[in-house]
Amino acid sequence: MQTQVEKRWLISENENPIPMEVEAALGKYPFVLRRLLHNRGITTAEEAERYLNKEGSLHDPWMLHDMEAVVERLLLAVDRGERMVVYGDYDVDGVTATVMMVQVLRKLGGQVREYIPNRFEEGYGLNCEALEGLAAEGAQVVVTVDCGIRSPAEAHLARRLGVDLIISDHHEPHEEVPAAFGVISPKRPDNTYPDTNLAGVGVAYKIVEALLTRRPLEGCAAEDWLDLVAVGTVADIVPLVGENRSLVKAGLRRMRQGPRRGLASLAGAAEIQLNKITARDIGYGLGPRLNAAGRLESALASFHLLDEENGEQASVMAQHLDDQNRQRQDLTLFMQRVAEEQMAERPAAHLVFAASPEFNMGVVGLVASRLTELYYRPSVVGARGEEFTRASCRSIPEFHITQALDECADLLVRHGGHSMAAGLTVRNEDVDALVSRLQEIAHRELDGRELKPVVRADLALELRDLRPELLPLMDQIEPTGMANHGVYFVSRGLQVRHFKTVGREQQHLRLTVSDGRGLVYDAIGFRLGYWAKQMPERVDLLYAFEKNVFMGRESLQLNVRDLKPAE
Repeated sequence: MQTQVEKRWLISENENPIPMEVEAALGKYPFVLRRLLHNRGITTAEEAERYLNKEGSLHDPWMLHDMEAVVERLLLAVDRGERMVVYGDYDVDGVTATVMMVQVLRKLGGQVREYIPNRFEEGYGLNCEALEGLAAEGAQVVVTVDCGIRSPAEAHLARRLGVDLIISDHHEPHEEVPAAFGVISPKRPDNTYPDTNLAGVGVAYKIVEALLTRRPLEGCAAEDWLDLVAVGTVADIVPLVGENRSLVKAGLRRMRQGPRRGLASLAGAAEIQLNKITARDIGYGLGPRLNAAGRLESALASFHLLDEENGEQASVMAQHLDDQNRQRQDLTLFMQRVAEEQMAERPAAHLVFAASPEFNMGVVGLVASRLTELYYRPSVVGARGEEFTRASCRSIPEFHITQALDECADLLVRHGGHSMAAGLTVRNEDVDALVSRLQEIAHRELDGRELKPVVRADLALELRDLRPELLPLMDQIEPTGMANHGVYFVSRGLQVRHFKTVGREQQHLRLTVSDGRGLVYDAIGFRLGYWAKQMPERVDLLYAFEKNVFMGRESLQLNVRDLKPAE
């Protein structure tokens, strides 16, 4: 396995000095917190107050186009006893949104059930066969969550079938909005909603807010589902800024205070302390386990876990998902190795492509993510079937993958996604032409550019500056994620006293470093195990300063994100 590409370090205190007026505006905060806030674009007292203290919704759900008509139609369906179906995507974002929407409509008295397509038999998003089946069962209203914005043909079919189709989605739309009964999307061209970064579960939550505002229920509030909003938002890796961050903060607090049984059982299987849960725990612990069901079998297993109220039954379900996640890890590693073997057979390119009939469709996205991380190139990884190849794409900030796919639309059966992630289906006879055209587009967009991932740090510090008092200041920056990076420091010229590889595949690095004055810290570097073969005597580290709990004992450690030989 090859090592990761060299990263470019940007230290914000050097790149982005704090202007005097910002120092004055943020003057009531300690220096380090002022520095952390300014590094994240906070320049006024009002912005700081919202960033540090606001939790939950920031904007009125009625600002979303079609919301009035959608709420009226759903409540009419409840009152008439019409059959409703919530049609969700099979990832964590879609599953959490489906659970939330089904539970809310159920509490309002509606006749409602879930429908989550099988990844292997149906593929992503709305499909005509499913709509025809639902109509035949008597469904009169179908509500999509986390899908549908690129389904104009399915919207026309729904009208012909006499089904009122309501689309709620956060993906990039085509120029033409589907002719559904209602389309709730912060990204639709005629929308004026202030925040376009909501996840699919976030868009669905705005509908829930509007429903429960129009028809309040005693002992029930939209905030009761913020735990699901937090899980779906973090797992979908949308920008954790603005309303997303505020919703996740509120959701994490709710999970710490008293989570639903399914999440409690899953946290137990993942050895996560729910009373201290963080966004990172969702991203690396709960999210992968919830995704494992849809990647290997059916996402309905995750739906039923999150909908389950019996603690004993939830524990059995959670253990099953944990077992599936281990299988998924082994499969991911196998597919990555095959993909790297295919790459070795081709000359260096601006875009990575790998496909095989051996690949599992549920795991290709994870492999594409790993290849992009390793090589810092857009990656397309596909599972080749008898007639079609279905692929997942992951990209880098310099290359908008969905726009690139739009340029190849004539070769594709279907496609859609974001700037950084997308999916596609292509006929096998068109694969070579697709790869060739994508390579041409990537060459056009990326040739001559210095392609190195940027890793941001907040401050350069000496080890002696790492004091326990920093930890509560850093906690105020949480939750962190995409577009709102965690708190990282840089320390230079550290002496390496000891190091070894750890982990199932020996892919992680554990080391002990010293500042030369007798101060020593333990450190862990995930996926940095390859440094063991070339470890310098002195290193520069870019790391998070954190509290580590192991076997009931607490210690301070450096969580290393990148390592370089000392200059």
